[in-house]
Formats: sequence, C-alpha cells, structure tokens
Amino acid sequence: MSINRVNISGNLTRDPELRATAGGTQVLSFGVAVNDRRKNPQTGDWEDYPNFVDCTMFGTRAEAVSRYLSKGTKVAIEGKLRYSSWDKDGQRRSKLEVVVDEVEFMSSRQRAEQGNPPYVAERPQAAPQAYAPQPAPQWSAQQAYRNPPATTSQRPQAPAPQAPQAYAPQPVQPELYDEDIPF
Repeated sequence: MSINRVNISGNLTRDPELRATAGGTQVLSFGVAVNDRRKNPQTGDWEDYPNFVDCTMFGTRAEAVSRYLSKGTKVAIEGKLRYSSWDKDGQRRSKLEVVVDEVEFMSSRQRAEQGNPPYVAERPQAAPQAYAPQPAPQWSAQQAYRNPPATTSQRPQAPAPQAPQAYAPQPVQPELYDEDIPF
C-alpha cells in the first residue's frame, strides 16, 4: 500500500497564474515557500532555509480560489505529489509538484484587504427590536395569589437544565495470556 498525501503551509512566492486546457478545464499554478529551520553550526543560531514548492489546482475551484490569492498570501495546502518529465531543447526535464485538493487562507492581511473571505457566511442582520428585552409584568403578591397570570413572562422560557447522565462503570474483562490457556 502506498500513501501520497502532502500538507504544507507557507507564503505564495508569486501571483497565481490561471490558464485553461484545450478541453476547458481551469488550471491554477502558483508557488509556495516553506521554511525549514536548521541550527547554524558556526553561530549556533536557528536559521530559516526556504523550500520552494510548485502547486497546481484544477477545475472550477481553481478559478474561484485565484481571485483570493496573491504574492505573499499565507496558505495551508493539502494535496498529493505528482512527478512530471518532458523533453525541452533536447534535454530531459522533470519536476515534482503538489496537486492541490484543499486550500486554507491563513493571512490576516488578506482578510483585511478583501473583507470577509468567500468561505465565511454572512450573518443575517435581525431587526433591532426583534431581540430587545421585554419588561416583566409587574404583579403584587396579592394580585398574583388571587389572579395568577396566564404567563409569567413575555419572553420564551429556556429549557430546564437536565441532570447529567449517571456514569455506569463497565465490567472489566480479565486479560488472558498464553500461559493461562490449557492446551
């Protein structure tokens, strides 16, 4: 069995490039810089060493995502590795890239520049009076005793808290060892 899953997070190294195949499928290409931290043997300080990863996304999601990505945007990517090779000018070329399945926007700068990102649903605004507290009816003790009101409050009542479920311990099965089993 083989597993081909990749999870990376980093910043876009360039603006994404959106193209279309001859069949009309949208293809989004971009690069992500992922830092690797290593200790410098001479100074003893930790230093960042960048890895540059090419990423590709396909389909209608690629077109939608392209509107929200730009150089410097911090993203988290989930996808799979794909190896490609081709001939160019008589030389064999190859590259390893990530085919993106999921993108999560992580830049607060990007959210501030573009408002709410597309994956955040807007909350409907309720009328200001709809949830305004209502005054409780005023009753004296004698009035309440003689003529109890049909409802004691105009507000809906919260459900009564339920008692927590009692914990019932489960019987413990004894462990059996090879020595315990007669042959």
